[in-house]
Amino acid sequence: MECISRSLPDLNEGEILVRNLYTTLCGSDLHTYSGSRKEPTPTVLGHEIVGEIVKIGYGHPGHDYNGFPLAAGDRVTWTLFSSNPDSAIAGQGIPQKSGNLFKYGHALVTDDCAFHGGLAQYCVLKKHTAVIQLSEAIPLPVAATINCAVATVSGAVRLAGTLHNRKVLITGMGLLGMMCAAMCKVKGASVIHAADISERRLQQSGAFGVDHTHTISLAAEEKINDRLPGEADIVFDMSGYTETMELGLSVLKVGGTAIWTGAVFEDGPVRVDPQKVVRNILTIKGLHNYNYEDFVHAADFISRYYELFPFGTLIEKEFELQDAEAAFRYALDYKPVRVGIRI
Repeated sequence: MECISRSLPDLNEGEILVRNLYTTLCGSDLHTYSGSRKEPTPTVLGHEIVGEIVKIGYGHPGHDYNGFPLAAGDRVTWTLFSSNPDSAIAGQGIPQKSGNLFKYGHALVTDDCAFHGGLAQYCVLKKHTAVIQLSEAIPLPVAATINCAVATVSGAVRLAGTLHNRKVLITGMGLLGMMCAAMCKVKGASVIHAADISERRLQQSGAFGVDHTHTISLAAEEKINDRLPGEADIVFDMSGYTETMELGLSVLKVGGTAIWTGAVFEDGPVRVDPQKVVRNILTIKGLHNYNYEDFVHAADFISRYYELFPFGTLIEKEFELQDAEAAFRYALDYKPVRVGIRI
C-alpha cells in the first residue's frame, strides 16, 4: 500500500463531495489486499463507508433517496454503486447489475478520478448514487456497515419472504450472519439456528437473536438435524463455502428456501440432488449486493435497532487511516468480525 496526494476535483453534474469519517474492512477488501481477488490497480479500497457532506454539485436534486433535504454537514451513507436508473435491468429491480456500473472501493485511480474509496479523506459521489441522511446518534462504526453488509442482508431477507414463525438456519456468522440473525429476530422468526467453524463467533451470536448454535465439523449435518426435528423453513448461507451450502440444503423442509449470498469467491461447484429439489419443492435464490429497496431498509433497520443489538462490538479493532496496512494485517491474522478505520 502507498499514500498518495491529489487535489480535490471540481464536481461534475449531480455529484456530491463527502468527507469520509469511518470505513470498515469488508471481506472483499481483504481478498483484494491478499491477492485472491483481482482488481485494477492502483485503487482506493474500502466501500463500507459513512461520511459527511462537504459540497453538493450543480444539477443534484438536493435531497436524499427518501426525499429529505441535503446540506453541507449532513451525515450520510450511500450505495456502493452508481447505476443508470433508466437501464432495462434497473427497471427489473436489479440496478447493481447495470452494464455501466461504477463501484466505490473497486475502481482504478486515474488522473481525473481518484476519490472513490473509503481509505481516503474524501469521496466524490457520482450522479445516480443513492444517498441517505443518517442521525449522528448512530455510532460511526455501525453506520459504516449499512451500505454493504447490512444492505446485502436486507436483500437476502427480502428474497426469503415471510419470516414470522419460520424456523431459520444461518451458516456463516461473520458480520452478515450476525446482521441476518438480528433481522430475523425482529421479523418474528420462531427459532434461529447458527452454524460456523468458529466457537467464538457462535458465542457472540446469542446477543443477536440466535437460539441454538452448531459448530461445523464432519458431523455437523447430523448435529444440526438432531436439533431441527421439523427441519428448516429458510436457510441463509453467508459463508460462501460449498460444504455449508450443501449442508443448508440437507436440512430444508418440504417447500423450504435457501438464500445464498456469501459465494463471491471460487470454491468449486455445489453438489445438488435435483430429485430432492423437485420432490421437496425447494427454492434456491442467489443475491449479489443489493437494490435501492434493500439499501433503504438497511438504513432504517440500523436507525431503529442500533441500541437494541450490540452491533458496535462486531467492529473489534480500530485503526487510524495512516495505519491502514496494519489494519489489513490484523484482520487477516486474527480474523475479527470487522476492523474499523477512523478517518
